[in-house]
Amino acid sequence: MIKSKVTTISEEQIKQIHNSALEILEDTGVVVHHDEALKLLKEAGCIVENSNRVYIPTGLVEKAIATVPTRITLYDRKGTPRIFLQDWEISYGTGSDTINYLDPYTGERRKWQKKDVENAVKVCDFLPHIDFVMSMGNIVDVHKKMINREQYALMLLNSTKPQVVIAEDDKALADITAMAAAVVGGREVLKRKPLFMVYCEPTSPLQLPYESVAKVLLAAETSVPTNFACGGLSGGTVPMTVGGSVLQAHTEALSGMVIHQLKNPGAPFVYGYGITPLDMRTLQSVYTSAESMAAQGMLCDIARYFNLPSWGYAGCSSSKTVDEQAVMEATMFTLMGALQGCNLMHDVFYLEFGLTGALEMIVISDDTINRVKHMIKGVDTSREALGVDTIKMVGPGGNFMGTQHTVDNFRRGWSTDLCDLQGYEGWERSGKLTLFDRANKRVKEILENHQPEPVNELQEKEIAKILADAESKL
Repeated sequence: MIKSKVTTISEEQIKQIHNSALEILEDTGVVVHHDEALKLLKEAGCIVENSNRVYIPTGLVEKAIATVPTRITLYDRKGTPRIFLQDWEISYGTGSDTINYLDPYTGERRKWQKKDVENAVKVCDFLPHIDFVMSMGNIVDVHKKMINREQYALMLLNSTKPQVVIAEDDKALADITAMAAAVVGGREVLKRKPLFMVYCEPTSPLQLPYESVAKVLLAAETSVPTNFACGGLSGGTVPMTVGGSVLQAHTEALSGMVIHQLKNPGAPFVYGYGITPLDMRTLQSVYTSAESMAAQGMLCDIARYFNLPSWGYAGCSSSKTVDEQAVMEATMFTLMGALQGCNLMHDVFYLEFGLTGALEMIVISDDTINRVKHMIKGVDTSREALGVDTIKMVGPGGNFMGTQHTVDNFRRGWSTDLCDLQGYEGWERSGKLTLFDRANKRVKEILENHQPEPVNELQEKEIAKILADAESKL
């Protein structure tokens, strides 16, 4: 639980945004491209016009909010609770499906291969402050219909950590769920101790596509945690202002939540979205703008107001390579997300607005996350921690180097084995390595020495069988 906290909007502003969303759902509605969802909505009292234009009454939204669980725990592959989506708890992980990979050995910017994703997952598995893994790269050396399944197999085989997954449709999600169940001990165990969350999105503005709704329904049916997170482009798919962007994203999240809870009241649902303004000079989304961070603060405040788990972003950058801009932007988002109390933050390591990924950014962000977690945890002001008796013992003109208080406490503070804390001469003797040099060296050390805990032979065979069966149906 963090002690340093930031809020962005007041309760009155939250109520204003929420009431405006209810107005939009009742007066404008959403377009739903899924027959089962339309049936559920109509039977629950929604008005449906023109076959798929749905107007959702306020009472139905309020009922959905009331049935969403207030907390979710994600477990690792061995069944140990690792991530707690509740209150001000925070966790960090990577992102999914970048197109380009910055090879740590050659520096080449190229497309992702299966081996690259395997290596990326291994790096995440080793680093202590990366709490969950995502697929990171959109691999090109498999059939395009197998990408999400192959990604998930690599995540399962190369890390014990919890996961957030992408699935192109409900069939891919079904196979991913089957693989997870095979590893954790069956579907009932997976239901009780979820290993992963599935990431779903609407099509803004105010459209619910078939594939996303199908995944939401399957997640509800199987009690796999999910979200319905708008990826809004301010000035393009959502309004230009931060408030307007959040209003529409909130409206869309509520529409997905209603369908999800109609399918299975009480199924785990995570509230959140991502807002990235369009730079009108280039029409490029600005992934790490001040407005994006403010919008994330608003969504965290709204989530806590309704007692919902929250989803957001951290550790990402608009820079094209691992440079000063990348570290600055990634650090800003990582720190702000922690102060905002965002429960589940993804996209650590993203460069070029999420088009490119670099393993060095995972290493650097791991160190940043360590600093942030240490900084916001609060300060011990017990008599022993304050050193009252030690100060009195040392007295005027003394020093604390040899005191028992120093011996007892100097290892308890924040430390880093990535950043250089020597003087200039020591840094010069060490080879004048930059932060990138050290991060690149660390990546190579991990890849060449770390061996993730393997699954057993039967589990590995079942994963391979699920992949083979899926590929045979293409």
